[in-house]
Amino acid sequence: LLRGGGAGNPRSASVAAAAELRRRLEKELEDIRGAGTWKSERVIASRQGPHLRLTAGGAGILNFCANNYLGLSSHPEVIRAAAEALEKFGAGLSSVRFICGTQSIHKDLEEKIARFHQREDAILYASCFDANAGIFEALLTPEDAVLSDELNHASIIDGIRLCKANKYRYKHMDMQDLEAKLQDAQKHRLRLVATDGAFSMDGDIAPLREICQLAQKYDALVFIDECHATGFLGPNGRGTDELLGVMDKVTIINSTLGKALGGAAGGYTTGPKPLIDLLRQRSRPYLFSNSLPPAVVGCASKALDLLMESNAIAQSMAAKTQRFRSKMTAAGFTISGKDHPICPVMLGDARLAAVMAEDMLNRGIYVIGFSYPVVPKGKARIRVQISAVHSDEDIDRCVEAFTEVGRKHGALP
Repeated sequence: LLRGGGAGNPRSASVAAAAELRRRLEKELEDIRGAGTWKSERVIASRQGPHLRLTAGGAGILNFCANNYLGLSSHPEVIRAAAEALEKFGAGLSSVRFICGTQSIHKDLEEKIARFHQREDAILYASCFDANAGIFEALLTPEDAVLSDELNHASIIDGIRLCKANKYRYKHMDMQDLEAKLQDAQKHRLRLVATDGAFSMDGDIAPLREICQLAQKYDALVFIDECHATGFLGPNGRGTDELLGVMDKVTIINSTLGKALGGAAGGYTTGPKPLIDLLRQRSRPYLFSNSLPPAVVGCASKALDLLMESNAIAQSMAAKTQRFRSKMTAAGFTISGKDHPICPVMLGDARLAAVMAEDMLNRGIYVIGFSYPVVPKGKARIRVQISAVHSDEDIDRCVEAFTEVGRKHGALP
């Protein structure tokens, strides 16, 4: 039996190692706090929506930082569909898809996703992070090449790291640099250009027309991540490829069910049927993760029904986005991106972004400061996100609070 603590005692060694780990972790955490980049979590005591109640107190908080672009997270029909799926199909499958985790509602939703995007087939994942982690490794070999925008989402970057393809990174939305990289990649068997359709930190939209023209010129394929586009960009909310008229030129789309499409969880890949069949055989996040819970499938399916029945919700975003952007610009703020409901209020300094976000909450506006490593150093901002369920009065109140707080902290003259 191990007792007490001589110098050679294994238990003493493990205790010492644990103590050293704790010291190192506490030092790293203190450095994060000292840099002003500490990320706190505010606890919500109500449904997601434009008006929130927090556990820390305060009712009627205006929420301007959720990905609930269409307001469907609390839509009564979406909630009802989730409850019905829960009652009929249970809480979960306790399994992965190929063992005993595929229900009829999973197949129905995959068919609906493919139809919505006008693609051949689709495959569900627990998240779009998983979809991005699963596709590049399964599709690309050491004979192939992937060309990635330098500001792509972390999940795309991590997914590319997992594959053995030759990796090229081109400057953000720089078509001259992409063309140079495509020329260099001609020696590889298959070339895949990977980009966010709408970039989540800056609210800018990829130049898909130009990307697709270069892909055609250099015999490459195009992959887009549509997490911040699906449901509300384009005439029918199908995303950036519909918005820019290149639906027939984009080969692969990854997106999420956890933002505009109900806001719960889940992601997917949609594209050519042979690719989807291959992912079912080789994509590790798909093969080794539990099936999506029935309630999640139910609410996402209903969200797609609502979008395919009418484009009214999707089209309601533009005027509200323009209202916020124009009023904030007139007040003297710099708003990154263009014509997207992601509206980053650029501040530069991480501490300023954090302090202003806290002061905004004191005025009843829920926003969050973004700083390194979520965004590059020196690019701190408060990312505001407009929802279809924000009223004009909500938007005006948010602008007024920003103006007061900006003047107080020297962000405005």
